[in-house]
Amino acid sequence: MRVLEVFVILIILTAMWRTKSLLKKNLLAMALKVIGKSVYLRRKLLPIFTMPEPTGSYAIGTIYAHLIDESRDETLSGDLNNKRELMINVWYPVDQDEVKGKEVEHYPSELGEAINLVFNIPKKLFNHVTEISTHVVEGVKLSTRESKYPVLLFSPGILSTRFQSMTTIEELVSHGYIVVGMDHPYTSAKVTFPDGRSAFFNPNILNRRSYEHNIEGVGIRVADARFVLDTIGEWNMKDPNGMLQEKLDLDRVGIFGHSYGGTTTVEAMAQDKRFKAGVSLEGGFFGSVTQTGLKQPFMYLMSGGTAASLDPSVKEKVSVFYEEFAPDLESVMEKSTSDTYYLTIDYFYHQSFTDIALVSPLIFAKGIEPVKNIDITRSYVRAFFDQYLKGEHSALLDGPSSKYPEVKFDEVYTKKRRSESSY
Repeated sequence: MRVLEVFVILIILTAMWRTKSLLKKNLLAMALKVIGKSVYLRRKLLPIFTMPEPTGSYAIGTIYAHLIDESRDETLSGDLNNKRELMINVWYPVDQDEVKGKEVEHYPSELGEAINLVFNIPKKLFNHVTEISTHVVEGVKLSTRESKYPVLLFSPGILSTRFQSMTTIEELVSHGYIVVGMDHPYTSAKVTFPDGRSAFFNPNILNRRSYEHNIEGVGIRVADARFVLDTIGEWNMKDPNGMLQEKLDLDRVGIFGHSYGGTTTVEAMAQDKRFKAGVSLEGGFFGSVTQTGLKQPFMYLMSGGTAASLDPSVKEKVSVFYEEFAPDLESVMEKSTSDTYYLTIDYFYHQSFTDIALVSPLIFAKGIEPVKNIDITRSYVRAFFDQYLKGEHSALLDGPSSKYPEVKFDEVYTKKRRSESSY
């Protein structure tokens, strides 16, 4: 009976995502009824999973920070009297002895908010995410093993959260990076400020979606990223908490992001040369980057499903497709003057670059083991930054790997323009 329950619920959820609103509501009601009556089914579909272990030698610490950009008005909230406010996390390397016996952080409820918005599944089904442990400990001492650490900024997708890709963030920090995760109020799912206020996703932003509007929206996010970089630069000179001062290697700064965060990544690189390298996890291209290309090393990872949508003969397009996608991608890759990589990944879809495959393997891991899904993203992102920020040659970037046969290198857009001795 349990196997039958799982089979039925999977059929319902699959159909729910593919049908129109009225039928979707009826299917959803059926799904909720079945799930609500079965503890087994809830745990089978929505497990309290164990995160894959980071492979580096460092433990992981974090601090939260509330930032206010006094130079910018908040234009997305409807109240022009407000200044632009951000919430960030700084995740940083820690000696293993520092975290022994200390309580670890859990995924926050914002992850459930994001899943609700992206997949149209009620967020109450994901209340359990706050029971899932990460490997992060708040407020512990930063390691002094290295005098300075390279810095990476992370920008999440629209409707999402800075906690969406903790497996990749943990992997990077465990190998000696300081990662700064940014939420972008009113395009992130939910941003909670220290005084208890919350800035929720503003649906009017999507309702007005157009090519020109996206240029404007990405411009706001890019300004967020540049402001965050300015702020941590000030902390590097004089950190009010005394932790990060003179520990940030601002000559080795990278940026990466998923979806709209990937779009933010490439435009931030085009506007600000302080970003020395960047990775877009299936983001679009809106802004000046389509005219100028990039002068910094750049890697683009795309899911197999979205890559297929770029073929004009394919009639059924994925939801993230837009008409200018292919020509904009071509323009950026052709006009860029440093190394570029364009990789497609079989069995991935747009959300596969997040931790979603672990949240529900039965629903969200499609044709690939969830841990393998996670390992692909975190391994290629780290390989890229190891090579271009640390100067460590990464064999994974040389071409197809027998360990990851799902990953395909595009021969047209993958171009090594720098000499091997430069990294």
